[in-house]
Amino acid sequence: MDILIVDDEVIIRTGLCTVIDWEELGMTLLPPAESAEEALERIPDERPDIVLTDIRMSGMDGIELAKEIKRRLPDAEIIILTGYDDFGYAQQALREGVTDYLLKTSGPEEVIKAVMKAQRNLSAKREAAKQGAVSAAALRSRLLEEWLIGGGRRSPETAAFEPVRDWLRQNGVFSTEEAGGVQPMRVLLVGASGWGDGRFSELILGSAENRMQELLPCVTLVRNQTVIVALRTEEDWPGMRSLEKALNRVREMLKCDLFAAAGNIVHSLGELPRSYEEAAKVYAYRVLFGDRGLYEMKDIKQRRGGRTVCSEKEEQELLGLLINNQATQLHAWTHRIVEEQLKDPDATPAALQAYLQSVVVVAHRWLDRNREIGTSEPAAVPIFAFEPGVRLEDELFRLLLSVMNEFHQGASDSRYSYIQRAIAYIRNHLDQQLSLQQVAGFVHLNPNHFSEVFKRETGQGYMEFVTRERMLRAGSLLLTTQKKIGEIGGEVGYEDMKYFSQQFKKIMGCTPSEYRQANVN
Repeated sequence: MDILIVDDEVIIRTGLCTVIDWEELGMTLLPPAESAEEALERIPDERPDIVLTDIRMSGMDGIELAKEIKRRLPDAEIIILTGYDDFGYAQQALREGVTDYLLKTSGPEEVIKAVMKAQRNLSAKREAAKQGAVSAAALRSRLLEEWLIGGGRRSPETAAFEPVRDWLRQNGVFSTEEAGGVQPMRVLLVGASGWGDGRFSELILGSAENRMQELLPCVTLVRNQTVIVALRTEEDWPGMRSLEKALNRVREMLKCDLFAAAGNIVHSLGELPRSYEEAAKVYAYRVLFGDRGLYEMKDIKQRRGGRTVCSEKEEQELLGLLINNQATQLHAWTHRIVEEQLKDPDATPAALQAYLQSVVVVAHRWLDRNREIGTSEPAAVPIFAFEPGVRLEDELFRLLLSVMNEFHQGASDSRYSYIQRAIAYIRNHLDQQLSLQQVAGFVHLNPNHFSEVFKRETGQGYMEFVTRERMLRAGSLLLTTQKKIGEIGGEVGYEDMKYFSQQFKKIMGCTPSEYRQANVN
């Protein structure tokens, strides 16, 4: 803090300047002033925090000086030096906003106490002002956020919205008609990445926000790992070109990646929430477009949605990998199918999420089917969510790998783990020829030994078990699909429809058509 001493007596000025170690008190001593007039000339440039002035001086006195300082610097602290004869005068000064008064005969310790009191007063006022500014900033950010995200249900013309209007005007986003008409505006949603793991996510986002405030006529707020930017822009191509230049500049300065989604241009404050909604729709495509680029509504409006369910071929590929405990191949497979979906020109975030969820469901249903001979309870299928910064193929691989590990861990804990693996293999190949020798070879056992242990563990002979599994699968397909009976027979390993119907009736108690009709009705 800076202190200015004002006195027309040289001995007083010199004494106050030299007797007290102002630096020790955390003060910077300005050159003393010989008169009130000199002090007033210097105050606009030097702007002292504390003024220590005599009350009686030639020309303007200390009281008049104090009033003028308070007018120019309302927060300044003023201490009056007075003699015994001026005691009543000094008390009047206190009522005029002077902080304190001291007798000229006061020792250094009294002066120090008065100055420290002034310091505390200043610190308290500045902290209050800081808190007030923080509260005001928080209020206007909250109002803007509620208004944009709430779809503009509150009118921007209300008195309660005035802090936001002022904020937008002060930053050049919004101008009144009297100032030349309302400028084109839009909302931009920006995500930042590229500084390593999540520990730096808030830091990089805050840095990007600061740079955009410097480069664009905008106001910003951070919400859910995204910078919401309301900005003044230009129409059509010039506006997008300016935005691209600003974003590229931020990327270069911060050495990061930026994904920006722009809502359409609007021409009134009341339309800004619509621009925000459009930007949010575009921003959802970050999972498809990647972490870099500037996109608009026109970039997504032609997309109708890609596949939402994995194919039977993909299901068979996946189950084969899970059964054989092939983590490396599973990793490559997840990367391939995710990349195929990302390249689909019709893909949407909702369709992609549904597709990936279907893959996870297939894996967990397979795991549940193969828990039947164990004691484990089926686990809930995890929801495949798009988390910021998480690669889709890596997240899908993580979920599928946990299924594979759980199955093989359970199998390894079993006394006859190869029987559990054999059952899983059978259920995954019901559409193929499944000889005893083929399955025994899969688990690397002598066929005779495998047959004995299989019957002892399952309570059924090998072919009896295979036939029952085929009929159970056929029954499920009859109830859950519209496929023809001959087609279903082929999917469970029977080319002869008549023979298939005979085997189905033997196991299920009725023909396939009767089974479908009875259960549908």
